[in-house]
Amino acid sequence: MRFASLRDGSRDGRLCMVRSDGARLADVAHIAPNLQAALDRWDELEPRLREFDAELENGRIATDPLSLQRLQAPLARAYEWIDGSTYLNHARLVRRSRGAELPPSMETDPLVYQGGSGVLLGPSDDVQLADPLMGLDFEGEMAVILGDVPQGTRADDAISAVRLVTMLNDFTLRNLVADELAKGFGFFQSKPPTAFAPFVATPDELGSAWRDGRAHLQLKIWLNGRVVGDLETGPEMHFSFARLIEHVTHTRALTSGTILGSGTVSNADTKHGVSCLVERRVLEILSVPGGQPRTPFLRAGDRIAMETYDAQGRSLFGRIEQKVVVG
Repeated sequence: MRFASLRDGSRDGRLCMVRSDGARLADVAHIAPNLQAALDRWDELEPRLREFDAELENGRIATDPLSLQRLQAPLARAYEWIDGSTYLNHARLVRRSRGAELPPSMETDPLVYQGGSGVLLGPSDDVQLADPLMGLDFEGEMAVILGDVPQGTRADDAISAVRLVTMLNDFTLRNLVADELAKGFGFFQSKPPTAFAPFVATPDELGSAWRDGRAHLQLKIWLNGRVVGDLETGPEMHFSFARLIEHVTHTRALTSGTILGSGTVSNADTKHGVSCLVERRVLEILSVPGGQPRTPFLRAGDRIAMETYDAQGRSLFGRIEQKVVVG
């Protein structure tokens, strides 16, 4: 099953189900008015939703054409948005550019932070840049949306808490990061609203691509129409989503609707390109002694797009396509 949230004037949107070809959708609000309501009653409603999905695929349900502009984030606000840093190649590169090594603990203990979850951007929403000097960057990531997860959940049991899988663009204001981290209290101003793919999918929609607590997919990213990244999301994800869930529930429970991100997708082989500009800038610094970054951060008018495909070339979560505006 794949779901989307149609803009209807409410905060949370109207729940719709997306046909397998991604071209049409059907209103499913008679079962659950919005995605959070479905997540809150998942065990009860999942059988009805699956029956509806079967009817949809058999052509027995009235549908409407899918318009990206009419869709908001599947969860326009979430109880929690927790992001990890599971692709250690990204962390290694950034530290090497500063002459530092990756702390050994990062190999064994996941790194996470809690982002802003009250305002989440839809797949075609403009990206507001308050000041170009802040260094706006994109970050292509994978994410899961969870049901209720008890405190102390072990990795072996954690994957059953995953209700949905999706893709996101986790924006960062790079030039604000260092000063914030120097205070020893984490990100805040350097993390503007995150943008989400138009669809979320149940893990079974990924088929064999969903294994080992990871989504083994192809993440493709365009900047101003040119491909800058064509990455593999599975093999180099050091910590699985199951391990992340174990980590974040060590001292507290999580509620249904919690979003858990993978962190910036990164591949060691540079032929795959990048899923963020800071990584390209780091590679420029490391390319020659005394190297300097040449790639600018995002500017007004820039367009960033990303899409995730399975081995058959199917777009699993639809397309994020946004424009940077100053405001």
